[in-house]
This record gives sequence, structure tokens and C-alpha cells, in this order.
Amino acid sequence: MNSLSPLTAQFVSHFGEMGSRWGINRTVGQIYALIFVSPKLLNADEIAESLEFSRSNVSIGLKELQSWRLVKLRHNTGDRKEYFEAPQDVWEIFKSLAEERRRREVDPTLSMLRDALLETPANEADTYAQDRMRQMHELIELSSTWFDDVQRLSPETLARLMRMGSSVKTVLDMTDKLKIVTGRGRSVKSKDE
Repeated sequence: MNSLSPLTAQFVSHFGEMGSRWGINRTVGQIYALIFVSPKLLNADEIAESLEFSRSNVSIGLKELQSWRLVKLRHNTGDRKEYFEAPQDVWEIFKSLAEERRRREVDPTLSMLRDALLETPANEADTYAQDRMRQMHELIELSSTWFDDVQRLSPETLARLMRMGSSVKTVLDMTDKLKIVTGRGRSVKSKDE
């Protein structure tokens, strides 16, 4: 990483460390970080040289990043090399990461839970376990539905929602009060009150 500025080297190094905590290879994290902050498209040779990685490690890392839809393959006119760039919109990156994690981690868990809930419990312990699995399934289904709804929001709306933080509760409370006033709801105290 001698050819990188101290600022870029620090970011790339940190992202590699964080990547290993997120369940991706450290090398893949560093490749992504370099592409993310690069003002120009980079080819695999430039990435390998900048990060002092073998060309084969860079190729493997680029394939992984493409499977996560975190880098896009580009071609320059008159140049046979493949170049890579990160999506410019950070919200697009966030959505790709969340969607891919869901596909790889949440969906298989939901599938396993659905199968487990179809089983006939053999004993009291299995009945209890299945009840707990049902609770987990309901929570994951609810969060998946919420995730689907959030994925459809524009980046601007999503940013506004995130900035609201816990003040969302105030909006929900007002909505509940309006329903009561208009007669379309019933008064139910939440656990937060």
C-alpha cells in the first residue's frame, strides 16, 4: 500500500479489518474500499499493484464483490481491460448489502423455520421448541416485510426516516390518537408508555 496516500491507506486498512468482522474476507474488504474511494475506474492490475496483492487474489475478490453487486464492471473504449467501480449512490450500496445479507442469511433461516413448523412435535420439549421457533419466524417475517417496504423508499425518504430516529414513536402515537378520535381505532397502551 506504499503507493496510496496515508488517508486512503488508513481507510483501506480499516475497511479490511471491518470486513473480516462482517463475515467477508479481509482482502475483499480492502479491494472494495480502494474501488470505493478511487476517483477513477480501476483495473485488476492497478488494484493488485496498489494493495500489493497477487493478481489471483484480486480476481477472486472482484468476483465476490460482483456477486454482492458492490462493484460494477466497465470497459473503456479501445481498451480490452476490465475496469471496476463502486456504485456512486451510497444508498444503493446499503440496499445491495442488506438485500444480499438477507438472501444469504435470513431467507435460508426462514425456510428452515417453515419446515420445522410443519413437523409434528414428538414430545413436550419439541412443542416448546416449536413455539419458540414460531415466535422467531413471526419476528423475521415481520422484519422482512418491513425491509421490503423500506427497499421501495426513495433514498431521500429513507434518509428522512433514519434522521427521525426515535421521534418516529411520536408520529405513531399521533396516528393512534387520530384513529381513536375518528373512531377507527381502540385505545391500547404500548409497552413504551
